Amino acid sequence: MSVEVDDSADLALRPATELVELFRVGDVSPVEVTEAVLGRIEEHQPAINAYCLVDEERSMADAQASRDRYRRGEAAGRVDGVPVAVKDVFLTAGWPTRRGSRLVDAAGPWDDDAPVVAALRRQGAVLLGKTTTPELGWKGVTDSPLEGVTGNPWDPALTAGGSSGGSAAAVVLGMATLALGTDGGGSIRIPAGFCGHVGFKPTYGRVPLWPASPFGTLAHAGPMTRTVADAALMLAVIAAPDSRDWTALPPDPTDYEATLVGGVKGIRVAFSPDLGYVSVDPEIATAVAQAATVLERLGAIVEQVDPGFADPVEAFHVLWFAGAADAVRSYSAEQRRLLDPGLAEVVEEAEVMRLSDYLAAARHRAEQLDTVHLPVQPDPAAGDLHPVGVHPRPPADRAAARRSPAPRRPRAACGPHPGRGALTENGPRDLGVHRPGLRDSRHPDRG
Repeated sequence: MSVEVDDSADLALRPATELVELFRVGDVSPVEVTEAVLGRIEEHQPAINAYCLVDEERSMADAQASRDRYRRGEAAGRVDGVPVAVKDVFLTAGWPTRRGSRLVDAAGPWDDDAPVVAALRRQGAVLLGKTTTPELGWKGVTDSPLEGVTGNPWDPALTAGGSSGGSAAAVVLGMATLALGTDGGGSIRIPAGFCGHVGFKPTYGRVPLWPASPFGTLAHAGPMTRTVADAALMLAVIAAPDSRDWTALPPDPTDYEATLVGGVKGIRVAFSPDLGYVSVDPEIATAVAQAATVLERLGAIVEQVDPGFADPVEAFHVLWFAGAADAVRSYSAEQRRLLDPGLAEVVEEAEVMRLSDYLAAARHRAEQLDTVHLPVQPDPAAGDLHPVGVHPRPPADRAAARRSPAPRRPRAACGPHPGRGALTENGPRDLGVHRPGLRDSRHPDRG
């Protein structure tokens, strides 16, 4: 059956699950969709800075190859022809992976694909380019001395969250249909909350990672999409086994898309409004409580509980800061002067930690629950786009510690641009999703 398609803006915002069906029946071509998405990138990149690299020529060549496969009835896989953005922490053959750092040489060589990138290529995805990240993905907002600041798609003056903020902004604005993210302390979930898209942190090992993250088992790879069905589709693709990751889980025969049909009836959900110790913004508390009510109405067994443990942030800091120190251990003191000042600070903290501190933090982390429904962030997206650290400071120190945003420099490839103009009428308000409450807040994000 033919499906009516209105215009290029509509194509750029269609979910992947619909696009692949349109491609299959011949109503729409991957070339048309890729052109529409590239048009959205051209329109919104100057204000938002979601990408650090866009390869239009390669994207169009991939889209044309996908169109030809569909014409022959030989689709490569479940996302053949779907435009995808890659967070700039994943190796991607032919493109530099600088991870937002001036310490990484763009010259390469860049010959390898990370497992998730390889899986997407095998299934025919159109890779658009690399999305912005804070340096080494270290914090919960997205800015770096290399690439500048990434704004929120609803209001460029606010943060998109981090560290997968570039991927989040790209997905919400139709600058990509699907996007790859990573999450250690909220780096998919924080942007999802601030930008209003679907994102989650899969079980460690479900999605293969290579090379191994310096942040160890805290860091997971996952999907960032506009719909739940697209998240299920993307997870099915990127969870493909890869022998390079020896920590990967065995293949999962579950059809993630099919599980959506059964809904949440009978699933037990622990709902914690504030973990027993967090001060949550009233608007966010109301929205999360409403979501719990919806789950209950759909048949889930929702029980309000407090997990019964104190704030684990100190244990997280030990594990996370140790990973940051490991990531830069091969660089000299002179080279480290190029680091994001906040990153340099946590590296210094980690270098005086003891092995016993790390082991104690690891034991603390092992105290877990099965399922908890709770706010991702206690506050809305902040207007201060460059907090120094992922860790809160005493009030007297916080103002002094906050530094001004990194300078935004024009680059030959798609990167930071000097302006922050308002979004056009084709901005995220066209998406038909609830606009999250985004008021100015000065709470440092935890990445």
